[in-house]
Amino acid sequence: MREEFPASSARPRARSARRHPGLRFVFVLAVLAVPLVGYAYSWLTFPSDKTPKGAYLRVAKAVNQADPAGFFAYTEEAAQHACYSIRDYRQRSLTLLSAAFPPKERADLQAKYGAFASAPDGADVFALLAREHGWLDQMRRDMSGVQRVEEAGPRATVQTVKGTRYAFRKRPGGIWGMTAFTPALVAEAEKAARDYKQLEKAAADYERVRP
Repeated sequence: MREEFPASSARPRARSARRHPGLRFVFVLAVLAVPLVGYAYSWLTFPSDKTPKGAYLRVAKAVNQADPAGFFAYTEEAAQHACYSIRDYRQRSLTLLSAAFPPKERADLQAKYGAFASAPDGADVFALLAREHGWLDQMRRDMSGVQRVEEAGPRATVQTVKGTRYAFRKRPGGIWGMTAFTPALVAEAEKAARDYKQLEKAAADYERVRP
């Protein structure tokens, strides 16, 4: 004969759960802690950025997060200086836009240079240019795991599993910086300097003929 249990037998368990709401909190905390522990472990085991592989992996992480400013620290020194020069020249250019300039020219130049001139940091300039030139999209296609690293003095090359090669140069502080962006950034800084010189001359001409 089948043994029957009274319907009330399940009730004490429910009452017990209500009496101990802290158990639910502990469970939720444990669930949340798992990814945090994993993140901490991956961070602690990440290679140092004073190795080419460590610098490359930090660049790759920032690219995957669509955060170009996040890997500005892992560009070489000449590239970083160029970004600050771009900002400074754009700021100086906008200060020349006196009332003597025609309104449309003032508006066009403010729209063209405003974002660079108001950038808080070189990293922000780099992020603007990275998005403007589509560098992130290209890097997402090319970047993959590290296959091997070739290091020779202050220079190194990281070759990925896909076969893409990225050149790095050791900076004075020991951090390795990617060299891929340096030519474009230096050229942009030189253009900003030329633009400033032309605007300086135009400002003088406008002031001369202003009633």
